[in-house]
Amino acid sequence: MRTRRLGQDLEVSAMGLGCMGMSHAYGGQEEAKSIATLHRAVDIGVTFLDTAEVYGPYENEILLGKALAGMRDKVTIATKFGFRIAPEGADGTSRMIGLDGRPENARRVAEASLKRLGTDVIDLYYLHRPDPEVPIEESVGAMGDLVRAGKVRFVGVSETSADQLRRAHREHPIAAIQSEWSLWTRGIEDEVLPTARELGIGIVPFSPLGRGFLAGAVDASTEFAETDFRRNLPRFQKEAMEANARFVATLDRIATDHGVTKAQLALAWVLARGDDVVPIPGTRRIDRLEENVGAVAITLSPDDIAAIEAAVPAAEVVGDRYGTRTTAYLPQSEKK
Repeated sequence: MRTRRLGQDLEVSAMGLGCMGMSHAYGGQEEAKSIATLHRAVDIGVTFLDTAEVYGPYENEILLGKALAGMRDKVTIATKFGFRIAPEGADGTSRMIGLDGRPENARRVAEASLKRLGTDVIDLYYLHRPDPEVPIEESVGAMGDLVRAGKVRFVGVSETSADQLRRAHREHPIAAIQSEWSLWTRGIEDEVLPTARELGIGIVPFSPLGRGFLAGAVDASTEFAETDFRRNLPRFQKEAMEANARFVATLDRIATDHGVTKAQLALAWVLARGDDVVPIPGTRRIDRLEENVGAVAITLSPDDIAAIEAAVPAAEVVGDRYGTRTTAYLPQSEKK
């Protein structure tokens, strides 16, 4: 596995693994299967692992803590804070109820995440979403205090605007910004991406496979389970998926010409956008993990990149990224 650098000093595997779906948003799966996938990731060099307090909530960090016991020195763990989570209700479950970027929450979550992950330091600690009620300088300032206390190595932010990114970086050096970026979600390219590169900040794209759609894992015939949050996303309604299917069909033809899969081609496109880009496709399955890793070895020419982008013109994609409730948590430039 090749490595890439986020910011000045954080070296990670060129491709990471988004762990959310193992216990959150897509229905989860048996713990043993998730642990097997995590162990296989480490075996093949995918050592940049992404989680968050809110995934579960809490369950995903606990899972990683169990899976990585005895191999902590082999991995780079990224986790996040920034949501308000309601205490357990009568059904024994907790849930996210809003944003909370207060300094005291940054400190509280870091301490709790350290315990759940079974480690004494968080490699990369993100502000999950900027809280409009809390200046980003206050949130990031508290994260910087955690670095100085030795509890966090590097600070990151997620889904900020370019201005928020610049303000955060002035408060404390930002190693990485995590935002959704794929062939069909390209909102960061106008302002956020140039700002990150001006400041020397790495880019960590989540959902680089369009939550499975660009890989052909789901289509208009897919019946999403009640626990799968895609069932409520505008872009995953039947009409939108039918309209967007033509992009996947064209992507498939290009992939076949290159002797790779659609997923590998879509990931290779993200990887080709710069050595400061480290995508974190999520998967629960070992076969998908190994398929995704194959993208690291693919070299695309400028003509290839142009053909791939022409196959999926972002301006013609039908359906917003999120519904109204979740969109409220995003800066204006990142809502599409």
